[in-house]
Amino acid sequence: MQRDATGLLWDAHEAAAAIAQFLAGCDENAYLADRLLRSGVERQCEIIGEALNRFSRIAPELAARIPELSKAVAFRNLLIHGYATVDDGLVWRTATTDIPILRERLAALLAEITNPWKS
Repeated sequence: MQRDATGLLWDAHEAAAAIAQFLAGCDENAYLADRLLRSGVERQCEIIGEALNRFSRIAPELAARIPELSKAVAFRNLLIHGYATVDDGLVWRTATTDIPILRERLAALLAEITNPWKS
C-alpha cells in the first residue's frame, strides 16, 4: 500500500516522537551501553529518512519546506548501507540535537496540512 503525503509525514513525526520517548531520562553513557536502545533509535532514524525520502517524491513543494530533509535521508542511507561503521556518538548527537528540531517542524507542517484553516 502506498502512503499519502500526510501519512508519510505522520510516520516520520511518530518515529521522532519514539526517539524522544526512548531517550527520556537517558544520558550518552547509558545510550552507548545499551545495544537494544541504540538499535531502536537507529531504526526510528531509518524510518524518518525513508518516510521523508518518499515524501519528497510525492510532495516536492512541501518537502522543500523541510530544510533537514536531505540530511535525514542521507543519515538513513548511512545507517542502512554503512551499518558496520555506524558511529554511535554521531547517532546520539543526531537523536538529541537534530531530531527534536525536525520533530517540531514536522508537527507544524502536519498541523498546517491537516487543518489549513487553523493558522
